[in-house]
Amino acid sequence: MKKKILILAISIFSFFLVVGVVAVCYYNHALNTSSMSEKASEEKVKIIVSKGMTTKDVIDLLYDGGLIDNKTVGYVYLKLNKGIVVQAGEYEVNRSMTLPEILEYISNGNVVDNSLSITFIEGKRLTTYVKQISEKFNYSEEEIVEKISNREYLDSLIEKYWFLTDDILNDKLYYALEGYLYPSTYQFEKDASIEDIIGKMLDTMSSVLKSYEEEIRTSNYSVHEILTLASVIQNEGKIRDFDNISSVFHNRLDNGMKLESCATSYYGAKKDFTAMGIANDELISADNPYNTYIINKLPLGPISSPSKLAIGASLKPSETDFLFFLSDNEGTSYFFKTYAEHQNKQRELVNLGKWAR
Repeated sequence: MKKKILILAISIFSFFLVVGVVAVCYYNHALNTSSMSEKASEEKVKIIVSKGMTTKDVIDLLYDGGLIDNKTVGYVYLKLNKGIVVQAGEYEVNRSMTLPEILEYISNGNVVDNSLSITFIEGKRLTTYVKQISEKFNYSEEEIVEKISNREYLDSLIEKYWFLTDDILNDKLYYALEGYLYPSTYQFEKDASIEDIIGKMLDTMSSVLKSYEEEIRTSNYSVHEILTLASVIQNEGKIRDFDNISSVFHNRLDNGMKLESCATSYYGAKKDFTAMGIANDELISADNPYNTYIINKLPLGPISSPSKLAIGASLKPSETDFLFFLSDNEGTSYFFKTYAEHQNKQRELVNLGKWAR
């Protein structure tokens, strides 16, 4: 009797041993085998792990996507490997990858890079930025301009951003947001909306202006006027001369003189201003609210997007008696107290072949 019981026990043990070995072999095989044939193994599959998903949810996602053949095997693997933490995001995995490889890939956060990089250069007009955005995204230039000219949209921006005021609603402005979109290098999602793009640039401008909060508060000029002056400074010379250029413009404004900036006459005529370009008689005499050869004040609004340095110079000019300046065709600027000095230097530069006509 005892012998029969022993034989039965051995048989049962052997059965479960065989079943266990088979189960382990099946588990290891299923775990380390991809779901695709070798021919199709290079196929890429996009999966999206949403925020709040558990590792079990991810196993279900992989099974539904045909990336694994057995959910139970996946659940067992999770039980045996409790340290796995998945990160939300969009992933692109290869069908040849095994379950452990896929889970490791996701836990490492190897998300698909859906960002686009755009560098907006300081001193450029809004139309240049619009063209750049249109080239990167699926928006026409007309669509972008229409959006940033929409009164309802502009009202919402004024409500959101402390530095935007009704000044941008003046219907004589060429573009309401000219000068307000801060020039920098940005990363945007590929599917970013126009509102997303504009908002990010305005957020950066907000941060830049906040760094000059005290100077802005004590200034005699509004933020709109500060950005307007900064944009003229940006286009009229090199960084090393910003403080002196600002000094000239501040002194002229204080003395009731016209700024007589070539850059403003170009903008008023809707032409791109070239470095050291001298406005011709037609541009100088053009009557528009930007041309400072005609108007005896700041332009109606910014003529380009100024950098932080230009904004700083507009708020903190050098303390000088300069009322005039000019630049030669090599980019060197010269500053003077009198118009006679200005004229003498111009004649000298003409004789030297350094005067840009």
